[in-house]
Amino acid sequence: MANPLQGFSVDRDRIKAIGHGLQRPECILAEPDGTLWAADARGGVTRIAADGSQRFIGQKADARFASAAAATSEDVERKFTTGTLPNGLAFAANGDILISNFGTDCLELMTREGATRTLVDRIDGQPIGKVNFVLRDSKDRVWITVSTRVNPWTAAASSRVRDGYIAVLERGVLRVVAEGFYFTNEIRLDAREEWLYIVETTGPHITRMRVREGAQGVTLSDRELFGPAHLGGFPDGVAFDAFGNLWCTLVMVDQLIALTPQGDKLLLLDDGNPAASKNLLSHMAACTVTPDDMLKARGTLAPWMASITFGGPDLRTVYVGSLMGTTIPYFTSPVAGLPMVHWKT
Repeated sequence: MANPLQGFSVDRDRIKAIGHGLQRPECILAEPDGTLWAADARGGVTRIAADGSQRFIGQKADARFASAAAATSEDVERKFTTGTLPNGLAFAANGDILISNFGTDCLELMTREGATRTLVDRIDGQPIGKVNFVLRDSKDRVWITVSTRVNPWTAAASSRVRDGYIAVLERGVLRVVAEGFYFTNEIRLDAREEWLYIVETTGPHITRMRVREGAQGVTLSDRELFGPAHLGGFPDGVAFDAFGNLWCTLVMVDQLIALTPQGDKLLLLDDGNPAASKNLLSHMAACTVTPDDMLKARGTLAPWMASITFGGPDLRTVYVGSLMGTTIPYFTSPVAGLPMVHWKT
């Protein structure tokens, strides 16, 4: 069977957008009825109904995010390294929302009306670090990624610190199952939940590890590189389609790529600034990158392109999350997305 992404590229003229005035919509959850839930830097999520109406849900607003724009490198440091920063989202089994808070360094659970509590903020008696992403599997285990224990995270990114790790909340206990990653970001399980695919943003590459069941709980083994050793940009968000392609955003260089089941790279959309991207890649390789280098590298469709979500009634609508955008671009894919564990029709 031919790969439906071979020869496909996103037609910019067919890209539409939903939502308005959003604040750091880094991660997006989609439901079969068309409802979207976007992370919101004011401290919660924004719920966008299928008709486009939207409502912010959270316990408190953060005045730093009255605007999503970041005009200076000082703004980047101030707005993206301190305070509450809801980042990765996942639905709990009962429909509540799991939030990996990149600002407060904890995993939170929020009801759909905004009542929030902290699930975990320490591991092995130590602060958990920069909690980036959360994923629930079919066995109701909760996986989290921690990008780094270095604060501010921009220092870890610029120096390519390799202290990221993956932990699993299973049977009420949070434990580390893999470590030593370059700024661990999003993770995804394949269709059979046999492999966990791991984004190493400053790698910059994707690795995968085999999922093994054991008497003492789930473990990861057989770590290996998946796809190119250098993706040509900094991977951030990933999502599988039904064919087995792994879609991936390259943040700041603002490209959307896909890795075929064989690991071959396909470029689907390039919205980056070529000169700024080249400068950023050069400085990152030399471990001399600055917040100003990061700030200059961005596109216009979804500035600092950060995540991919499949939705719509046939799972062929692709939503793009971002760190600096105020809306959510979307387009039609030639192939359906792999249904998430919460997807029930």
